[in-house]
Amino acid sequence: MDRKTYREAFDQIPFSADFQERTANLLRQRARESEKENKMTHFSKTKKMAVSLAAAVALLIVSVSAALVWLTPSQVAERNEMPLLAEAFAGPDAIIIDETVETGDFAVTLMGLVSGEHLDVLNQDLDSARTYTVLSFRRLDGEPLDNETFDFTGYTITPLVAGCSPAAVNNWTLGAFASGFAENGAYYYLLDTESIEMFADRTVYMAFYDGGVPKNTIFTVNEDGTIDFCGDFTGVQALFELPLDPAKADPAAVEAFLEENDTGWTNERTPMEDYVTTEEETPDGSLITIRSADSPETKVAFTPVSREVE
Repeated sequence: MDRKTYREAFDQIPFSADFQERTANLLRQRARESEKENKMTHFSKTKKMAVSLAAAVALLIVSVSAALVWLTPSQVAERNEMPLLAEAFAGPDAIIIDETVETGDFAVTLMGLVSGEHLDVLNQDLDSARTYTVLSFRRLDGEPLDNETFDFTGYTITPLVAGCSPAAVNNWTLGAFASGFAENGAYYYLLDTESIEMFADRTVYMAFYDGGVPKNTIFTVNEDGTIDFCGDFTGVQALFELPLDPAKADPAAVEAFLEENDTGWTNERTPMEDYVTTEEETPDGSLITIRSADSPETKVAFTPVSREVE
C-alpha cells in the first residue's frame, strides 16, 4: 500500500474526542518507563527516541485533525438549517459515496445523497420526493477557499442520465436549488432537485464542472447513450456514476418527464447566436430562460445561493 492510500485509509478511522490526548499521554508514559529500564542508555540514543516520539505524536495530531476537519453530509445539512435532512443523511436510506476526482488545481469529492419527501422544513408544502446531494471542493495546494473570495456560482453540479439528452435532464428541468458555504478551507455544496430515483434503472451521473447550462461544448453523448465531457473541454470537471437502486425506478414517470422536457441533442457544435438566454429576478430567485432563437420560450428555474456559516 502506498503512503497516500495508507494516509487516506487512516484518516477515515473515527476517533473519540479525547483520543489525541490519551494517546499522547500513553506514548509519554511508555517513554518514561523505557527510560527507567535503560538508565545507562547513551544520550544520543535517548535523543533519537525523543525525536521519534515527537514525530509519532505530530503524525497522530495531523491525522486526527484531518479526520475531524471534514464535514459529513449530515453536518452540511445541519449548517443549512435542515434538521430532517441531517437525520436522513444519518439514516439507512442515505447513499454515502466519498469518491474524489482531482481536476485542474482542485479535488472534487461527491460525498453522498439521499432522496425522500418533506426533508426540508422550509418547504414542507412540496408534494413530491426530492434528491439532496452533498459535494465538497478544495484546492490541491492547500490554499483555503472562503465565502468572500470564492464565487461558487461559476460552477455547476447537476444530474445527467444516460440515454437522455443533457439538455433534457439537468438542474434546470429538475427544478434545482443549490446552496454553498466555505468551512475549514473547503467549500461544500448542497444540491436539491426533483427526485432522480425515477431514473435508477439507467446510468445516472452527477456532474461537476466549470460552467453553466449543459451544452455540446461541455458534454458529448456517445452512440450507446452514455455521457462524457468533451475532449476539448478544459475547465474543472468531474463525472460520477451514482449507485442507485434499480428497484426504485419509475419508467412511467420518466416517460412523462421526457415528454414534458422533449429537448433534442446534437454533438455538432451549434453557434451560440442560435440560442437566446435571458435572466429575470423573481421572489423565489433567478428565473433563467434558454431557448433556440426560433423556438417558443420554456422557463425553468435554478437558483444557486452562497451562504455564510456562523
